[in-house]
Amino acid sequence: MKIKVIASTKVGYVLPKEEAVDFSGKSAGICYLPDTVETLFAEAPEKTQRRANGNLESGHHSVFGHAHYNLILEGIPKILAMILNNEKIYNTSEKSARYTKMEPSEKEKKLYEKWIELYKKEISKEYPRFDEKKVQKLAQENARYLISVFTPATIMEYTVSFEQLNFIVSWFEDYIDYEPETEFSTKLKKAMKEFLEALPDLKVEKLNPRIKGTKLSLFAKRDRAEEFGENYSTTYLASFAQLAQAQRHRTLAYEMTLLKKPEYYVPRIIRGTELEKEWLKDISSLEEYYPQGMLVKVNERGTVENFILKCTERLCGAAQLEIMEQTVITMNKYLESVKDNPVIENELLPYSKGARCTFPGWKCKSPCIFGGKNAMNRKI
Repeated sequence: MKIKVIASTKVGYVLPKEEAVDFSGKSAGICYLPDTVETLFAEAPEKTQRRANGNLESGHHSVFGHAHYNLILEGIPKILAMILNNEKIYNTSEKSARYTKMEPSEKEKKLYEKWIELYKKEISKEYPRFDEKKVQKLAQENARYLISVFTPATIMEYTVSFEQLNFIVSWFEDYIDYEPETEFSTKLKKAMKEFLEALPDLKVEKLNPRIKGTKLSLFAKRDRAEEFGENYSTTYLASFAQLAQAQRHRTLAYEMTLLKKPEYYVPRIIRGTELEKEWLKDISSLEEYYPQGMLVKVNERGTVENFILKCTERLCGAAQLEIMEQTVITMNKYLESVKDNPVIENELLPYSKGARCTFPGWKCKSPCIFGGKNAMNRKI
């Protein structure tokens, strides 16, 4: 066996789309290689272009997935980042909204800053040993539920193939042109238009998935049945913020539907207290903004092995509390459904006893502040 690098990312270099098409045309030539790769890459540009054009016409677009672009998206709204992340064919480094001080509209900002102070007080009261920095971060994490998913607050690096980027462009164009007008879609169309206007000219005509009829995967087309076995499908309510966390598990499939009547997530530390009523009053006053704490109907699907993989990340005192709570609920539903299936039940049981530091063979390199004993019943 011989291995040779034929291309790689070069920092600061922007690959012109003409070169990306040429590289894709050469990649297509490998499928029917009559000679050496060196001969192929030295062929006349016109021959390569004809081959690339043939692939565009036939819909055999996978060869255009070899070239990649590393994009920096500054000021991208959370909802747009979620849409991109749901398509799975990507790598991303995103500034965490959990610990970022937000700069939203005046109405949101007033409530956001109010609740940072209220959460700081409640956290300090419940966990007096937490230092000021820890309290501040946790207060911001919970107050950010008030911030709109349309607030341009996120900075992310997004690495995507030439093919997939063109698919995204066509999906955005189709959503803008054909999605019925609602309050939500109108806001989203505006964000998509801004994305398309800001994107460098990398669009290639005919490099789109319209012949296959695919659309953005985040938005559910129908309801799905609950089932648990070798594979599973489960539906639950989650905040936008939790769904954004869940999307990091790219081996699992997620889709969402907006609720007809708005509902909102209540952080555990104020659940059942007088502050819960005040929280719901404040967050519901931001309904038109679509705050990150607004609940949506989420369907999650995957294999039992990949659900266990999710557990190793989310059943932890350092994980977002909301997604930890939901992962426990899903585990309990899974176990209840497979109690007559010992193979699957026995596969799940070792991961159902508590936080991941109780998992077989797990060694935590950065123990959380709660420890395995208290991680699952924490309030923050």
